[in-house]
Amino acid sequence: MMTETKIIVIDDDPTGSQTVHSCLLLTQWDVKTLREAMLDSAPLFFVLTNTRGLDAQRAADITREVCQNIKQVLDSLKQQDHIINPILVSRSDSTLRGHYPVETDVIADELGPFDAHFLVPAFFEGGRITRDSVHYLVIDGKEVAVHETEFARDSVFSYSHSYLPDYVEEKTQGRIAANQVERFLLDEVRDSSLTHLMRLTNNTCCAVDCEQQSDLDNFANDLKQATQQGKRFLFRSGASLLTSLASLPTQPVAADAMYRYVRNAKPGAIIVGSHVKKTTAQLENLMRQTDIVAIEVDVERVGVDSDNLLGDIIKKVNDTHANNMSFVVYTSRVEKEFSDQHERLAFGEQVSEFLMSIVQNLPTSLGFLISKGGITSNDVLSKGLALRTSRVVGQILPGCSVVCCPNNHPQFPDMPVVIFPGNVGDDTALTTAYRRLSEKEEK
Repeated sequence: MMTETKIIVIDDDPTGSQTVHSCLLLTQWDVKTLREAMLDSAPLFFVLTNTRGLDAQRAADITREVCQNIKQVLDSLKQQDHIINPILVSRSDSTLRGHYPVETDVIADELGPFDAHFLVPAFFEGGRITRDSVHYLVIDGKEVAVHETEFARDSVFSYSHSYLPDYVEEKTQGRIAANQVERFLLDEVRDSSLTHLMRLTNNTCCAVDCEQQSDLDNFANDLKQATQQGKRFLFRSGASLLTSLASLPTQPVAADAMYRYVRNAKPGAIIVGSHVKKTTAQLENLMRQTDIVAIEVDVERVGVDSDNLLGDIIKKVNDTHANNMSFVVYTSRVEKEFSDQHERLAFGEQVSEFLMSIVQNLPTSLGFLISKGGITSNDVLSKGLALRTSRVVGQILPGCSVVCCPNNHPQFPDMPVVIFPGNVGDDTALTTAYRRLSEKEEK
């Protein structure tokens, strides 16, 4: 009887693969697609639910559907004497935005019981670390508690605590009190957590310290030992935990050689939907430092004059590509004000649908595509390119995955697509990624 461990990542946007490679990303989660991923040779796969762009009820419904289908596949394989021991990860934002505890509650309902669920938001490539149970974002070399950053003021997922036990109490509305959260502090994480892990029962909430990848490597080894002894754990984490759980070798093509994936050395496109300050700074640097053609989408016209706007943009796109030039399509940078969360999410979906209409009409001889922003990237894969699955080939920059379309894609076979989160990299990062795809570097 075969038994194997598979890391199953239910990802609320498509950026969780930003520290791994050679694994499948699923934009559909029917039983057939999930079974294909379960039997894939990679030790992990991602189910891209895009729930961070949805309201809490839709997020819960989709997560439940994914879990029920996962259970069906696991049961079916077990009947064929192929037993898979799943490690379940609810991957979310490393700055604590997302539907917690909605998603972990649903996963526990459908695939539990679990002895514990762990909050491990760290993402080292993006400067997110946790010390003494306080989550920090490193900005210009300075550690800033995340509740003091722009992310804590997010109009959908705002929060007021960086001390994770207090964050849990806030988000669970007191159902889990701060003093009930078990804390794994740095000394224990770096020494041995096994005894502590073996004591956990009844889906205890735990907060985990870590400042560097080796901390999580050590912790992951202890987790694996505990699971081998029968413990069942659930994780709510950033991307860095996945690196340690998966233990992958070096990616096959180095970051600065990613131009090898570009189709026929053709120019490419960049689609920018993210509105965070970092994205705007990176966009400005790109337009200042390169000869890329800039095409702005006036969001005030979306939904009002969409057809004419789309026609204008597609003409500019085709003319630019015909002149052998790359282009960037970006939404106007002024953030609109909304009366409530529902109105803001609805407008965000409308703008994203418009951007996807652009993607669907891109020139078929395009060399590469860079997608900037988490929700934008998810929509590019699932709607713009209509992919069922794609495979991560590696990272072009720390935290920026490159996936390739399948070779039987009707419009863009084998085209490389960069998933570039909104809040990753310094001001020059988008420019660097663009240059790595558009200029063959001297070896």
